[in-house]
Amino acid sequence: MRRIILSTESGADLPGEWAGKYNVQVVPMHIIMEGKDYLDGHLPVQDIYDYYERTKNIPSTTSTNVYEYQEFFANIRKNFPDSIIVHIGYTSKASSSFQHAVIAAEEFEDIFLIDALNVTGGLAAIVLYAAELLEENPSIEPEHFVAKIEEIVPKSRLVFIPGSLEFLKAGGRVSNMASLIGTLLKIKPCIELKDGKLMSTKKYRGKMSGVTEKLWEDYLSSFNIDRKQIYLIYSIGLDDRIKQRMNEIAKENGFHHIRWIQAGGMISTHSGAGGFGIAGLEQ
Repeated sequence: MRRIILSTESGADLPGEWAGKYNVQVVPMHIIMEGKDYLDGHLPVQDIYDYYERTKNIPSTTSTNVYEYQEFFANIRKNFPDSIIVHIGYTSKASSSFQHAVIAAEEFEDIFLIDALNVTGGLAAIVLYAAELLEENPSIEPEHFVAKIEEIVPKSRLVFIPGSLEFLKAGGRVSNMASLIGTLLKIKPCIELKDGKLMSTKKYRGKMSGVTEKLWEDYLSSFNIDRKQIYLIYSIGLDDRIKQRMNEIAKENGFHHIRWIQAGGMISTHSGAGGFGIAGLEQ
C-alpha cells in the first residue's frame, strides 16, 4: 500500500503541532519587508506590526514559485519514497501559488492538486478534515480520497474582521476618507471568502467585543456549520477577554472541539493586529 502524504502552503496558518501530528508538509509563501524576502512562518508576525508602526507601510506578499514547488515535491519524495502527494492549495483567486504548483507538478507522477479556494482557517479546516479522514482510513484509494476533499471545499466557510482599518488603508483597500469615516464611526468590515475571493460583505459598528458577538450570530444563522468542531482565528493583539467570550459562545452553541489559530504573516499583512475570524465546515 502506497502512503499518501498531505501538503499545503503556509497561508493555511496550520499550527506546527497539528502539522506534525498529521505529518502535513508545509511550503512557505513569502513576505517582502524593507527589501528583504522572508519566508512566511519563519518571520514573527509581530515584526510586521512593528514595521508598520515604524514606517506606516505594510510589507508585500508573494507566492511560492515554481522552482520552490519543484524542490518541495522532490524533497517529499526523497523523504517518503513511492508516496502519493495530495496538495491542498491556497485559493487560486487570490494568489498565483496554486498555478505555480500545477506547473511544478508536471514533472512528477502521482501528485493530486486541490484548489481549496480558501485561506487561513478556512484552508486549515479543509486540510485537517483531509488529515483526519486519512488517519481514520489509511488504506483509502487516492482518487476516492481526493473526491472526498473536493466535496468539502465549497463547504468551508470563513469570515474575518480586521482589528482596524489602518492596514486596509495602507494596502490601498480603502480610501483615506473611508478609513477616517470608518474609524470615527467605529465601523469594521467583515471579510468573507466567496468563490475563492476575499470580499467585504457586511459592516459592523461598535467595539470589537460587541462586533465579534454579532459576527458569531450572523455566521451561525447564515451557515449550517457542523458542530463537531470550529476554528477561531485571532490576530496578535485581540483582547483575551474577547477570546474567552468566544470560547463560551462556541460551547453554548454546541461545538465539541474549539481550535484556535493565530493569523500568520500572509493575512496579518493585510488585516493588521487585533482581528478575529471564524471558520467551519457546513454539514
